Amino acid sequence: MYHPAVHRTAVITVALTALVAGVSLGWVDVRQEREFRLLIAEGDRAAAARREVEAVEAFSGAIALKPDSMLAYLNRGETYRRRGDLDAALRDLSQATSLDPTAPQPIERLGDVSAAAGQHARAAGFYQRYLALDDRAAPVLYKLGLAQYRAGRLDDAVEALRKAIAMDGRLVEAHYALGMTHRAAGEHDDAVAALLRVLEIDPTFAAGREELADLLTDIGRRRDGIEQLEALAALQPARPERLVSVGLAYSRLNQHEAAILTLNRAAERHPDSRLVRVALGEAWLAMAESGTDIDAAAVRRAIEMLAPAAREPNPSSHTLTLYGRAQLMTGNAAAAEQTLQQAIARLPVSPDAFRYLAAAATRLGHHAAAQQAEASLARF
Repeated sequence: MYHPAVHRTAVITVALTALVAGVSLGWVDVRQEREFRLLIAEGDRAAAARREVEAVEAFSGAIALKPDSMLAYLNRGETYRRRGDLDAALRDLSQATSLDPTAPQPIERLGDVSAAAGQHARAAGFYQRYLALDDRAAPVLYKLGLAQYRAGRLDDAVEALRKAIAMDGRLVEAHYALGMTHRAAGEHDDAVAALLRVLEIDPTFAAGREELADLLTDIGRRRDGIEQLEALAALQPARPERLVSVGLAYSRLNQHEAAILTLNRAAERHPDSRLVRVALGEAWLAMAESGTDIDAAAVRRAIEMLAPAAREPNPSSHTLTLYGRAQLMTGNAAAAEQTLQQAIARLPVSPDAFRYLAAAATRLGHHAAAQQAEASLARF
């Protein structure tokens, strides 16, 4: 029998139950969203502080709460990329892209991961996908140009880099990459112009100045190349290799006094530098051989520099080769042969070690050893 009062009570009970359930579920959703945001913020702070392990843990917690979050996968993938775990980065960034195919940032990061793995053609493909979504991103156009350059697609690289520069004329990295691309294509005048533009924008851009110095030297403008090296040494006086590069450049131009003066200046600034001592030894050897006869005094100065460096722990093949060459110039072929045998056992091997070893072995009548050394030199 139907009772209206009972029916109303049942309806009210059901409604209240549904309401309580709805409120409870809503509260769970709110709390979950709050925890998710806290984990993302915690991961961002850890990543900014280079605490990658903590960042990964926080982003992993966020993914556990919201497995469909593109942001959490993106952030964790970026953290993996920064710490060099490229496989994990690729996995997470691919998942981020699948969750939101219209989001450009995961696509760019996939390009960065591919570039870091040396897969430059693949990286270019990702950057092109990004640019299909946003074709006004000059930094991504630069990355595309750099990837094309590294993939050997020089014309495509020039096109992308020029577009990047047209959008942002002060993007120094794009000018630098354009200079390297023109150089790789044998377009030396354009390469010089691009690299000079780099230095107009940022005179302290060391890689650009190094590249320009090397290019100028290669095309026969050695004096101009030395000027760039001197400027670099002035900009970075704490780095002994900068003055060493200047000194050895003078030596290659047969300006031996300038080379020695420059390297002595380097020795005064960096008295404990093995690099400087070895370079001085090399410069004295070049001076010793510059005349029609060997300059015995110059050879002695070279040995003064090279002997201590050759006796230090783990001397390089280059150092041992120079010392063996100096010993050979004094007529001590036996000592030279022993030193040069050590030189060819060190990696990376200096090719000159085989040349001077063959000469020392020949003087000693060790013809089999001389032939073996000559054969090794021919393989370089």
